Amino acid sequence: MTSTGSPGTVIRLNAPAPGWSIEADVVVVGSGVAGLTTALRCTAEGLRTVVVTKALLDDGSTRWAQGGIAAALGEGDTAEQHLDDTLVAGAGLCDEEAVRTLVTEGPDAVRRLIATGARFDLTAEGGIALTREGGHHRRRIAHAGGDATGAEISRALVTAIRDGAVRVIEHALVLDLLTDAEGRTAGITLHVMGEGQHDGVGAVHAPAVVLATGGMGQVFSATTNPPVSTGDGVALALRAGAEVSDLEFVQFHPTVLYLGPESEGQQPLVSEAVRGEGAHLVDASGNRFMLGRHELAELAPRDIVAKGIMRRMQEQGADHMFLDARHFGAEMWETRFPTILVACRSHGIDPVTEPVPVAPAAHYASGGVRTDLHGRTTVPGLYACGEVACTGVHGANRLASNSLLEGLVFAERIATAIATREPGAPAPDGGTSGQATDAAQPEGAPQAAAGWLDGPTADAEPAGAPQAAAESLRTVCPDVGTVGAGGLVPLLMPEARHEIQRIMTRGAGVLRSAASLDEAADALEALHLSALHDAEEFDKAAEPGVESWEAANLLLVSRVLVAAARERAETRGCHWREDHPGRDDAQWRRHIVVRLTPDRRLVVRRTATEALPPVTPIPTSPTADREPQP
Repeated sequence: MTSTGSPGTVIRLNAPAPGWSIEADVVVVGSGVAGLTTALRCTAEGLRTVVVTKALLDDGSTRWAQGGIAAALGEGDTAEQHLDDTLVAGAGLCDEEAVRTLVTEGPDAVRRLIATGARFDLTAEGGIALTREGGHHRRRIAHAGGDATGAEISRALVTAIRDGAVRVIEHALVLDLLTDAEGRTAGITLHVMGEGQHDGVGAVHAPAVVLATGGMGQVFSATTNPPVSTGDGVALALRAGAEVSDLEFVQFHPTVLYLGPESEGQQPLVSEAVRGEGAHLVDASGNRFMLGRHELAELAPRDIVAKGIMRRMQEQGADHMFLDARHFGAEMWETRFPTILVACRSHGIDPVTEPVPVAPAAHYASGGVRTDLHGRTTVPGLYACGEVACTGVHGANRLASNSLLEGLVFAERIATAIATREPGAPAPDGGTSGQATDAAQPEGAPQAAAGWLDGPTADAEPAGAPQAAAESLRTVCPDVGTVGAGGLVPLLMPEARHEIQRIMTRGAGVLRSAASLDEAADALEALHLSALHDAEEFDKAAEPGVESWEAANLLLVSRVLVAAARERAETRGCHWREDHPGRDDAQWRRHIVVRLTPDRRLVVRRTATEALPPVTPIPTSPTADREPQP
């Protein structure tokens, strides 16, 4: 039996009942590198695969990636060196086994991508041309079309999908997870926009769902993310009862083209590869302010460069800095960075003759839906891959150009896990250190109901831990709101999207403090209560539709992000607390995990150690799932 409101998914968006349905073995939500690679590999395994994408097939975040894809492909480079650079960037919170998986399986994954049809830039000798980006001690960034790597990867994968006759549903917003009577994944509901083979709300029935929905950069006013990046996958996973981890770690790209104080929405990116080829960050007087701040200067990890820019802006009362690459000359700009050159010139800036104004903007979510090394989440049958997922690879700050590689490597692992799983059988044992599989906990064992709570018992904390174990679990937002008996999320008016973005930019942007986060939390709560009140007054309630669903998703992920950021009282990686400027490993070399419980409580907990807890199924009974109150 399939349900939209079983005990595991009692919270869902207010939407019409599905008017049509199709059957599949796997449904992949998203059409970036993670989603399309998963779909290709699942199709190759003989699985009936459906790709659902919010816009056109080639219109995801992948196509906007400029710099390239990182892998130890160059002479003298090794997976171990790539691992070391990734761990440093992750500021103590990377899962080392996840990183080792990424860097060891990465080179062959790139070669398979090339075999699929991706054409990377080559050296005069015919080898793959490699460049360097922030945080990397070696040239290991493969690129295509100069600065159009994402567009080339997207082209190759889209071509393969079409050649393989994989079923695709475009212009479709995913709504919620479908589950069976046992709480296992049974598909998704979705809304197809416009006229086509399917219209309106429908369903794809499948025992495996892969979220590859990309990021949530649209929670901020200025971002490099496309308009479709509204956190839909994270919001769906939360409503389905899955855990999310480390959502406070939002990476702000240091060098985004500055278009003025009133600019909003997607902003043009100036790739890190520009600095990798020798561009300098300077202030209005032409001074290189990153010298002396880090051994790699402009090529320090992104959080350090973003902080360096913000500090210089504060010191000088400026709203942007400059990237100076005039010494490249016209030929290099035209051949190596043609996309960036066109973007700059379209806004009246010529980088050949003048420095480029830049400022940090929201770029990448290092956290997301918590998974094991095969993409499994805490909801059986639900997988996550790419930016929507938290595999443990990125820790507190993603190393430049590791994102495309993560999408490749873990997409292949997800496809293998799904293909080797017989109907009704438990998931295969991944053999991952500390990351348990669905089959790892025997039914009825004590851990089956409570093992996912890593920290609230007295003996779970390491000896000498400075905080009582019971304090590692907190309940916030005790009721996210319900409309009627079905547990429908109250919808927001479309204009609430811009208000959420302004709240998040002011309170949870690059610079954060207890005061700014408290203000953001209060403002978001007011929006939620207003929507709840309007929902009870039927003449005021927002109508179900794409804009109101997106606004509801943005509000939910914003509240979780702010809750996690308020909890983490330190500065680490891309999370910068002005009131706690130091990094505190004794208390905070931990992960923050958040879950929306069936009785609508947002529970925030801190793990006992820096290790990610095992990914085990979450109990779906509302009465069996009550965490101890702090």
